[in-house]
Amino acid sequence: MAISSSALSTWPWESLGSFKYILYGPFIAKILYAKNHQEEEESKEAIWCAHILVLCALRYLMYQFWSSYSNMLFLNRNRRIIKEGVDFKQIDKEWNWDNFILLQAAMATFIFYALPSLANLPKWNTTGFIVAILLHVAVSEPLYYFLHKWLHGSYLFTHYHSLHHSSTVPQPFTAGHATLFEHLLLVPVIGIPILGACLVGYGSVILIYAYVLMFDLLRCFGHCNIEIVPHQIFEALPFLRYLLYSPTYHSLHHTEMGTNFCLFMPLFDLLGNTLNNKSWEMHKKMSQDSGKNNGRIPDFVFLAHVVDMTSAMHVPFVFRSFGSMPFSTKIYMLPLLPACFVVMLVMWAKSKTFLLSFYNLRGRLHQTWVVPRFGFQYFLPFAAEGINNQIEQAILRANRLGIKVISLAALNKNEALNGGGTLFVNKHQNLKVRVVHGNTLTAAVILNEIPEDVNEVFLTGATSKLGRAIALYLCRKKVRVLMLTLSTERFQKIQKEAPTEYQKYLVQVTKYQAAQHCKTWIVGKWITPREQSFAPSGAHFHQFVVPPILRFRRDCSYGDLAAMRLPEDVQGLGSCEYTMERGVVHACHAGGVVHSLEGWTHHEVGAIDVDRIDIVWKAALKHGLKPVSSLKKTD
Repeated sequence: MAISSSALSTWPWESLGSFKYILYGPFIAKILYAKNHQEEEESKEAIWCAHILVLCALRYLMYQFWSSYSNMLFLNRNRRIIKEGVDFKQIDKEWNWDNFILLQAAMATFIFYALPSLANLPKWNTTGFIVAILLHVAVSEPLYYFLHKWLHGSYLFTHYHSLHHSSTVPQPFTAGHATLFEHLLLVPVIGIPILGACLVGYGSVILIYAYVLMFDLLRCFGHCNIEIVPHQIFEALPFLRYLLYSPTYHSLHHTEMGTNFCLFMPLFDLLGNTLNNKSWEMHKKMSQDSGKNNGRIPDFVFLAHVVDMTSAMHVPFVFRSFGSMPFSTKIYMLPLLPACFVVMLVMWAKSKTFLLSFYNLRGRLHQTWVVPRFGFQYFLPFAAEGINNQIEQAILRANRLGIKVISLAALNKNEALNGGGTLFVNKHQNLKVRVVHGNTLTAAVILNEIPEDVNEVFLTGATSKLGRAIALYLCRKKVRVLMLTLSTERFQKIQKEAPTEYQKYLVQVTKYQAAQHCKTWIVGKWITPREQSFAPSGAHFHQFVVPPILRFRRDCSYGDLAAMRLPEDVQGLGSCEYTMERGVVHACHAGGVVHSLEGWTHHEVGAIDVDRIDIVWKAALKHGLKPVSSLKKTD
């Protein structure tokens, strides 16, 4: 019976989605059954199932650890071979990278029942390792080489192998990202050395674990996109370059596909005349450059901070898939909190900003740096000096590197902390890098969400930087602004900034009850459910408060934090900014982007220039940034 090409290019459990992991259920069931039935045969099967599950778990960890290392840009940015970022498209393609582990677990079970003698393997046999190595070199390596070249034939490549090569940037997960047909071909490659050693009587349990995990380690090593092997080793021992490939060597196969087909040993490319002549030269250059800070200088940097312990794990180097989706608290992440706490302590001790992610926009490199401080620390008086020192060092570092614009995230520009960035600009008056708080665009986003027919708004956080700008802008539009503040002095100071004929539109209120008939609330200060209860039914809560307020009222609607969608031509973006959707960034981040794209040479710190709100808004739209509708009804 002929099998269609589609049958071998898709996985049989593809329609199950995440429920595919139920297929591990029979292994668990067999273990539990054997525990309650003390039969020798059942016990042997249960032990084998337990080994399979443990080995699968170790394989998952292997790929995850390598993926984490590959995405630790603060450690290896100078060692990256292909410089582009891993985007959402690649992450989605590789989402089910682990299908092959499930396949090989099923194949291992089939082999166990076909060869019952495997149940009696000893824990260790030294000869077995020697046999496995010989079979790997003599059989698996050349077999893989010929199968790999065969897959690069026109028909097979188009129908089966092109999926693997569709990933632009090699990653450890890319190693497993392939069709069913391709992984069926890989089964004998990985299985022959193990089965061979077992069939001649030299197999062992540790051999199975060691060979499979070493096979995975070398696959991850080749796909990690980080050059690790020092060129001095190959220069001192030239024959080693033919016995073990390097990440650079394998990356060349992804960029120049007619070369470097080997599994792990370039010797077979040499014998098959498919060795890329640039392999060693490129490897040496990558190795030499790894110690230099000669990477491309970004045009723009967004200086972010950590919000809380759980959101600290929403970074690409923890779980790439988790970081590629808007942040939400996941139960499966909670067991990692102790490890996160330890990392937090290390970060505090290190006290240095680090590179988190990057993307390209209009040929300009944009990076996100992170101040290793959690949100609650910004409200501790004794921590203020240390935080400001870190922000200052990041600004000075950006200045030394020749970065043009650095934009400060929410708490990094807190008015009470550093006056919205004025502290650094006043202290270092010869800065070439432009320091930007981005609040002008934040104000513009909030103001452009307010319907034109609104004639009255209620404003909390009214005397803050954003609150002041919003109030002054709206009063010029003849919108009555109920400004919630207990400080008459601060209110009057803002009122006097408005043109005389518009000052009457600014009204001081001291209680939430004053807004019980106002359906447009602009929240700049966190409000409790009780305080929200004073809003009339059908009210909408616009907000620029961090963290966002609780969506308590079912009869009202709530806006998200001010945000904008980046232009569609952004490249290499593969992580979400906190709770924002893919491709969406906070308005203060977008404000820095616009500042960079426009080439403005002024600092944007301190009080918001109300006259520039419309200018910044039009510039953002001109460059393809789009406002994100925040009118979401609660369920």
